[in-house]
Amino acid sequence: MPWTSSNRIYAKPSNTSSVQDEDMGPANRRRAQAAPTAAADSNGRFELSDHGYGKNSVKLLHVHRDGDFHTIREFEVSTELKLASESAYVVGDNKEVVATDSQKNTIYLLAKKYGVKTPEEFGAVVVNHFLYTYKQVAEAKCHVLEYPWERLQAGAPHNHAFVYSPTATRWCQVSQARHEAVIVKSGLSGLRVLKTTQSAFVDFVQDEYTTLTDAAERIFSTVVEAEWTYESMRSADFDDAWLTVKDAILDKFAGPPDTGVYSPSVQHTLYQAEKVVLEKVPEITWVKMTMPNKHYLNIDMSKFPANVTKGDPKHQIYQPTDKPAGLIYAQLRRRPRSKL
Repeated sequence: MPWTSSNRIYAKPSNTSSVQDEDMGPANRRRAQAAPTAAADSNGRFELSDHGYGKNSVKLLHVHRDGDFHTIREFEVSTELKLASESAYVVGDNKEVVATDSQKNTIYLLAKKYGVKTPEEFGAVVVNHFLYTYKQVAEAKCHVLEYPWERLQAGAPHNHAFVYSPTATRWCQVSQARHEAVIVKSGLSGLRVLKTTQSAFVDFVQDEYTTLTDAAERIFSTVVEAEWTYESMRSADFDDAWLTVKDAILDKFAGPPDTGVYSPSVQHTLYQAEKVVLEKVPEITWVKMTMPNKHYLNIDMSKFPANVTKGDPKHQIYQPTDKPAGLIYAQLRRRPRSKL
Protein backbone atom coordinates (compact mmCIF):
# COMPACT_ATOMS: atom_id res chain seq x y z
CA MET A 1 0.00 0.00 0.00
CA PRO A 2 1.42 3.43 -0.91
CA TRP A 3 2.71 5.62 1.92
CA THR A 4 0.09 8.39 2.05
CA SER A 5 -0.04 11.64 3.98
CA SER A 6 -2.48 10.10 6.47
CA ASN A 7 0.30 7.78 7.61
CA ARG A 8 2.83 10.51 8.21
CA ILE A 9 3.67 11.96 11.62
CA TYR A 10 4.04 15.74 11.63
CA ALA A 11 4.61 16.47 15.30
CA LYS A 12 4.16 14.05 18.15
CA PRO A 13 5.42 10.53 17.41
CA SER A 14 2.88 7.77 17.69
CA ASN A 15 3.33 4.34 19.20
CA THR A 16 0.54 2.87 17.14
CA SER A 17 1.41 0.55 14.30
CA SER A 18 1.21 1.81 10.74
CA VAL A 19 -0.41 0.22 7.74
CA GLN A 20 2.99 -1.08 6.72
CA ASP A 21 3.03 -3.25 9.84
CA GLU A 22 0.48 -5.47 8.13
CA ASP A 23 3.09 -6.37 5.53
CA MET A 24 5.61 -7.46 8.16
CA GLY A 25 5.80 -11.09 9.14
CA PRO A 26 5.34 -12.15 12.77
CA ALA A 27 9.09 -12.56 13.30
CA ASN A 28 9.85 -9.11 11.93
CA ARG A 29 7.09 -7.54 14.04
CA ARG A 30 8.51 -9.12 17.20
CA ARG A 31 11.98 -7.90 16.23
CA ALA A 32 10.74 -4.34 15.64
CA GLN A 33 8.95 -4.25 18.99
CA ALA A 34 11.83 -5.79 20.93
CA ALA A 35 14.72 -3.97 19.30
CA PRO A 36 14.02 -0.26 19.10
CA THR A 37 17.66 0.49 19.98
CA ALA A 38 21.01 -0.78 18.80
CA ALA A 39 21.76 -1.96 22.34
CA ALA A 40 18.61 -4.08 22.46
CA ASP A 41 19.16 -5.34 18.91
CA SER A 42 22.72 -6.47 19.75
CA ASN A 43 21.85 -7.93 23.15
CA GLY A 44 23.83 -5.18 24.85
CA ARG A 45 26.99 -5.59 22.80
CA PHE A 46 26.75 -2.32 20.87
CA GLU A 47 25.15 1.08 21.14
CA LEU A 48 24.43 3.85 18.67
CA SER A 49 26.71 6.43 20.26
CA ASP A 50 25.84 9.17 17.80
CA HIS A 51 23.49 9.59 14.89
CA GLY A 52 21.82 12.25 12.79
CA TYR A 53 20.93 13.22 9.25
CA GLY A 54 20.15 16.35 7.31
CA LYS A 55 20.41 18.41 4.14
CA ASN A 56 23.72 19.90 3.07
CA SER A 57 24.51 23.03 1.08
CA VAL A 58 21.08 24.52 0.42
CA LYS A 59 21.86 27.68 -1.53
CA LEU A 60 19.77 30.74 -0.80
CA LEU A 61 19.86 34.34 -2.05
CA HIS A 62 17.85 36.78 0.05
CA VAL A 63 17.00 40.08 -1.65
CA HIS A 64 15.39 42.88 0.34
CA ARG A 65 13.82 45.46 -1.98
CA ASP A 66 13.16 48.83 -0.38
CA GLY A 67 12.02 50.87 -3.34
CA ASP A 68 15.01 51.39 -5.64
CA PHE A 69 17.48 50.42 -2.89
CA HIS A 70 18.13 46.69 -2.70
CA THR A 71 20.15 44.63 -0.21
CA ILE A 72 21.36 41.07 -0.75
CA ARG A 73 22.77 38.26 1.38
CA GLU A 74 23.66 34.87 -0.09
CA PHE A 75 23.92 31.79 2.09
CA GLU A 76 24.69 28.10 1.99
CA VAL A 77 22.59 26.42 4.68
CA SER A 78 22.92 22.89 6.07
CA THR A 79 20.60 21.24 8.57
CA GLU A 80 21.00 18.23 10.82
CA LEU A 81 18.39 16.47 12.95
CA LYS A 82 18.85 13.91 15.69
CA LEU A 83 15.73 11.90 16.48
CA ALA A 84 14.92 10.55 19.91
CA SER A 85 14.26 7.15 18.34
CA GLU A 86 16.79 4.79 16.73
CA SER A 87 14.09 2.92 14.83
CA ALA A 88 15.08 4.25 11.41
CA TYR A 89 18.53 2.74 11.85
CA VAL A 90 17.73 -0.44 13.73
CA VAL A 91 14.53 -1.68 12.06
CA GLY A 92 14.19 0.58 9.01
CA ASP A 93 11.08 2.33 10.33
CA ASN A 94 10.80 5.78 8.72
CA LYS A 95 7.58 6.97 10.37
CA GLU A 96 9.37 9.67 12.35
CA VAL A 97 11.90 10.69 9.69
CA VAL A 98 11.55 14.26 8.43
CA ALA A 99 12.86 13.89 4.87
CA THR A 100 15.94 15.88 3.94
CA ASP A 101 14.01 17.30 0.98
CA SER A 102 11.44 18.63 3.47
CA GLN A 103 14.30 20.22 5.42
CA LYS A 104 15.41 21.97 2.23
CA ASN A 105 11.89 23.28 1.62
CA THR A 106 11.69 24.46 5.22
CA ILE A 107 14.81 26.62 4.79
CA TYR A 108 13.27 28.45 1.81
CA LEU A 109 9.88 28.86 3.48
CA LEU A 110 11.31 30.23 6.73
CA ALA A 111 13.52 32.67 4.79
CA LYS A 112 10.47 33.88 2.88
CA LYS A 113 8.37 34.22 6.04
CA TYR A 114 10.91 35.85 8.37
CA GLY A 115 13.63 37.18 6.09
CA VAL A 116 17.32 36.73 6.95
CA LYS A 117 18.76 39.40 9.24
CA THR A 118 21.95 37.58 10.25
CA PRO A 119 23.20 34.00 9.77
CA GLU A 120 23.01 33.40 13.52
CA GLU A 121 19.43 34.59 13.92
CA PHE A 122 18.26 32.66 10.88
CA GLY A 123 19.96 29.52 12.18
CA ALA A 124 18.08 29.95 15.47
CA VAL A 125 14.79 30.28 13.59
CA VAL A 126 15.52 27.03 11.72
CA VAL A 127 16.45 24.90 14.73
CA ASN A 128 13.54 26.27 16.77
CA HIS A 129 11.15 25.38 13.96
CA PHE A 130 12.26 21.75 13.83
CA LEU A 131 12.09 21.31 17.61
CA TYR A 132 8.69 22.99 17.89
CA THR A 133 7.10 21.29 14.88
CA TYR A 134 8.41 17.74 15.27
CA LYS A 135 8.26 16.32 18.77
CA GLN A 136 10.39 13.33 17.72
CA VAL A 137 13.40 15.61 17.12
CA ALA A 138 15.76 15.54 20.11
CA GLU A 139 18.32 17.99 18.72
CA ALA A 140 18.57 20.28 15.70
CA LYS A 141 21.60 21.94 14.15
CA CYS A 142 21.94 24.52 11.40
CA HIS A 143 25.18 25.57 9.72
CA VAL A 144 25.08 28.79 7.72
CA LEU A 145 27.88 29.99 5.44
CA GLU A 146 27.61 33.50 3.99
CA TYR A 147 29.04 34.47 0.62
CA PRO A 148 30.97 37.76 0.81
CA TRP A 149 29.07 40.20 -1.40
CA GLU A 150 29.67 43.94 -1.03
CA ARG A 151 27.78 46.85 -2.53
CA LEU A 152 29.44 48.21 -5.66
CA GLN A 153 30.98 51.64 -5.15
CA ALA A 154 30.54 53.59 -8.40
CA GLY A 155 31.45 57.03 -7.11
CA ALA A 156 28.59 56.44 -4.68
CA PRO A 157 27.03 53.26 -3.29
CA HIS A 158 25.09 51.56 -6.08
CA ASN A 159 21.41 50.92 -5.44
CA HIS A 160 21.28 47.37 -6.80
CA ALA A 161 24.72 46.23 -7.99
CA PHE A 162 27.21 44.20 -5.93
CA VAL A 163 30.72 42.82 -6.22
CA TYR A 164 32.01 39.53 -4.82
CA SER A 165 34.72 40.38 -2.28
CA PRO A 166 36.18 37.24 -0.70
CA THR A 167 38.40 38.81 1.97
CA ALA A 168 37.03 36.31 4.48
CA THR A 169 34.11 33.92 4.68
CA ARG A 170 31.58 34.20 7.48
CA TRP A 171 29.89 31.15 8.98
CA CYS A 172 27.96 30.06 12.03
CA GLN A 173 26.59 26.90 13.59
CA VAL A 174 23.45 27.05 15.71
CA SER A 175 22.35 24.03 17.72
CA GLN A 176 19.69 23.30 20.28
CA ALA A 177 18.71 20.18 22.17
CA ARG A 178 15.16 19.85 23.43
CA HIS A 179 14.61 21.66 26.75
CA GLU A 180 18.05 23.28 26.50
CA ALA A 181 19.31 26.71 25.47
CA VAL A 182 20.40 27.63 21.97
CA ILE A 183 24.16 27.38 21.38
CA VAL A 184 25.65 29.74 18.81
CA LYS A 185 29.15 29.40 17.38
CA SER A 186 30.30 31.96 14.82
CA GLY A 187 33.42 32.08 12.74
CA LEU A 188 35.46 33.41 9.86
CA SER A 189 37.72 31.50 7.51
CA GLY A 190 40.08 32.16 4.65
CA LEU A 191 41.41 35.53 5.87
CA ARG A 192 44.76 35.52 4.08
CA VAL A 193 47.19 38.26 5.09
CA LEU A 194 50.83 39.13 4.40
CA LYS A 195 53.26 41.80 5.54
CA THR A 196 56.79 42.29 4.24
CA THR A 197 58.49 43.53 7.41
CA GLN A 198 58.05 44.05 11.16
CA SER A 199 58.15 40.30 11.83
CA ALA A 200 60.79 38.12 13.48
CA PHE A 201 61.35 34.71 15.03
CA VAL A 202 64.42 34.43 17.24
CA ASP A 203 65.69 32.85 20.48
CA PHE A 204 63.88 29.54 20.02
CA VAL A 205 65.31 26.17 21.06
CA GLN A 206 68.60 25.36 19.35
CA ASP A 207 69.79 21.76 19.68
CA GLU A 208 71.02 18.81 17.60
CA TYR A 209 67.69 18.68 15.76
CA THR A 210 67.68 22.34 14.70
CA THR A 211 68.67 23.69 11.30
CA LEU A 212 66.49 26.81 11.32
CA THR A 213 68.40 30.00 12.06
CA ASP A 214 67.17 33.10 13.82
CA ALA A 215 65.18 35.42 11.58
CA ALA A 216 65.28 39.00 12.82
CA GLU A 217 63.47 40.12 9.68
CA ARG A 218 61.06 37.98 7.69
CA ILE A 219 57.85 37.99 5.68
CA PHE A 220 54.83 37.10 7.80
CA SER A 221 51.89 35.51 6.03
CA THR A 222 49.03 33.32 7.23
CA VAL A 223 45.45 32.30 6.55
CA VAL A 224 43.44 33.02 9.68
CA GLU A 225 40.62 30.81 10.89
CA ALA A 226 38.62 31.99 13.91
CA GLU A 227 35.60 30.79 15.84
CA TRP A 228 33.83 31.97 18.97
CA THR A 229 30.71 31.40 21.07
CA TYR A 230 28.22 33.71 22.74
CA GLU A 231 27.01 33.63 26.31
CA SER A 232 23.58 34.86 25.21
CA MET A 233 21.79 35.54 21.94
CA ARG A 234 19.55 38.22 23.37
CA SER A 235 22.09 41.03 23.70
CA ALA A 236 24.54 40.05 20.96
CA ASP A 237 24.96 42.14 17.81
CA PHE A 238 26.14 39.38 15.48
CA ASP A 239 27.07 41.57 12.51
CA ASP A 240 29.04 43.97 14.69
CA ALA A 241 30.77 41.12 16.53
CA TRP A 242 31.93 39.50 13.28
CA LEU A 243 33.35 42.77 12.01
CA THR A 244 35.04 43.38 15.38
CA VAL A 245 36.80 40.01 15.22
CA LYS A 246 37.98 40.63 11.66
CA ASP A 247 39.17 44.16 12.48
CA ALA A 248 41.00 42.94 15.60
CA ILE A 249 42.93 40.40 13.55
CA LEU A 250 43.87 42.92 10.88
CA ASP A 251 44.82 45.61 13.40
CA LYS A 252 47.09 43.40 15.50
CA PHE A 253 48.61 41.85 12.39
CA ALA A 254 49.28 45.05 10.44
CA GLY A 255 49.28 47.96 12.89
CA PRO A 256 49.19 51.64 11.81
CA PRO A 257 49.47 52.14 8.03
CA ASP A 258 52.69 54.18 8.18
CA THR A 259 54.68 52.33 10.82
CA GLY A 260 53.05 48.93 11.23
CA VAL A 261 53.40 46.82 14.37
CA TYR A 262 56.22 44.48 15.37
CA SER A 263 55.47 40.78 15.68
CA PRO A 264 57.99 38.66 17.63
CA SER A 265 56.01 35.51 16.81
CA VAL A 266 52.76 34.29 15.31
CA GLN A 267 51.74 33.24 18.81
CA HIS A 268 52.02 36.79 20.13
CA THR A 269 50.04 38.32 17.26
CA LEU A 270 47.32 35.69 17.65
CA TYR A 271 46.99 36.28 21.40
CA GLN A 272 46.85 40.07 21.00
CA ALA A 273 43.98 39.75 18.51
CA GLU A 274 42.04 37.37 20.76
CA LYS A 275 42.47 39.68 23.75
CA VAL A 276 41.00 42.61 21.81
CA VAL A 277 38.00 40.50 20.82
CA LEU A 278 37.13 39.63 24.44
CA GLU A 279 37.70 43.21 25.55
CA LYS A 280 35.43 44.70 22.87
CA VAL A 281 32.63 42.12 22.68
CA PRO A 282 31.43 41.20 26.20
CA GLU A 283 28.89 38.70 24.85
CA ILE A 284 31.64 36.43 23.49
CA THR A 285 32.51 33.62 25.90
CA TRP A 286 35.67 32.37 24.18
CA VAL A 287 37.51 32.84 20.91
CA LYS A 288 39.85 30.44 19.14
CA MET A 289 42.16 31.34 16.26
CA THR A 290 44.38 29.26 14.01
CA MET A 291 47.26 30.77 12.03
CA PRO A 292 49.27 28.42 9.80
CA ASN A 293 52.55 29.76 8.43
CA LYS A 294 52.63 30.58 4.72
CA HIS A 295 56.37 30.79 4.11
CA TYR A 296 58.14 33.05 1.64
CA LEU A 297 61.75 31.90 1.59
CA ASN A 298 64.86 33.83 0.59
CA ILE A 299 66.39 32.54 -2.63
CA ASP A 300 70.14 31.98 -2.43
CA MET A 301 71.60 34.02 -5.28
CA SER A 302 75.20 33.36 -4.23
CA LYS A 303 75.38 30.32 -6.52
CA PHE A 304 75.08 32.51 -9.60
CA PRO A 305 77.73 34.78 -11.13
CA ALA A 306 77.57 38.43 -10.14
CA ASN A 307 76.96 39.59 -13.71
CA VAL A 308 73.57 37.79 -13.81
CA THR A 309 72.45 38.64 -10.29
CA LYS A 310 73.36 42.30 -10.43
CA GLY A 311 70.25 44.48 -10.35
CA ASP A 312 68.34 47.08 -8.44
CA PRO A 313 68.73 46.26 -4.72
CA LYS A 314 65.13 47.27 -4.24
CA HIS A 315 64.12 44.13 -6.12
CA GLN A 316 63.91 41.25 -3.65
CA ILE A 317 62.69 37.82 -4.78
CA TYR A 318 61.22 35.14 -2.52
CA GLN A 319 59.99 31.60 -3.09
CA PRO A 320 56.44 30.99 -1.82
CA THR A 321 55.95 27.64 -0.09
CA ASP A 322 53.05 26.51 2.07
CA LYS A 323 53.88 22.85 2.72
CA PRO A 324 55.12 21.78 5.17
CA ALA A 325 53.98 24.60 7.40
CA GLY A 326 53.90 25.49 11.06
CA LEU A 327 50.46 25.57 12.65
CA ILE A 328 49.76 27.90 15.57
CA TYR A 329 46.50 28.09 17.49
CA ALA A 330 45.11 29.19 20.84
CA GLN A 331 41.77 29.59 22.56
CA LEU A 332 41.22 32.49 24.94
CA ARG A 333 38.23 32.38 27.26
CA ARG A 334 36.85 34.41 30.10
CA ARG A 335 37.69 33.04 33.51
CA PRO A 336 34.67 32.04 35.59
CA ARG A 337 33.66 34.70 38.05
CA SER A 338 34.36 33.90 41.67
CA LYS A 339 31.26 32.96 43.65
CA LEU A 340 32.65 34.54 46.80
